[in-house]
Amino acid sequence: MALKVGFKLFPSKTAFSRVQSDLWFDSQKIKSVPIRILQGALATDESEYSFVLDMKGVPAGAHSIRVEMYELWSSGEKLLQTAKEETVDYVPQTRESRFVKVPTVKSVAGTDLAVVSEVEKEVYRDFEETMKKENSSKRDSW
Repeated sequence: MALKVGFKLFPSKTAFSRVQSDLWFDSQKIKSVPIRILQGALATDESEYSFVLDMKGVPAGAHSIRVEMYELWSSGEKLLQTAKEETVDYVPQTRESRFVKVPTVKSVAGTDLAVVSEVEKEVYRDFEETMKKENSSKRDSW
C-alpha cells in the first residue's frame, strides 16, 4: 500500500527546523521519520513524502492510519503538534485476484499468416514474373 503525506508549512517555512513525523497503524507506532525542510530562496511552503507499507499478513478490514507531525526541540519537547487520521478498508490481494482475466497480445508474427487481397496477389504475380525474366536473361548472358 502506498501512502503519500502532503503538508504545508504556515506561516513561514524558515520557522521550522526539526520536524518529526510519526506513522501509526492501528494505534501502533510503526515509523518515525525526521523531515528535512528545504530553506532558502528555492524553498516552497508545500512538501510531500511517501511511505510504502508492506501489507503482507495484515488481515482484511478497517484499519486506522495516523500521521503525527511536530517540531522536536533539543530538550525532547514536542511543539506545534498536528495529526491526521484516516480509516481505510483494506482488502488483501490474493494471488488469484492479481491474475489477468483476459490475455494481452504481446507480439504478432508477420510471416506465419498473411491475408492478401486479389489486387495484391496480382502485384505479387507480376513481381515474380519480372524477377524470373531478369534471372533467366542473366543466365543467358553468361
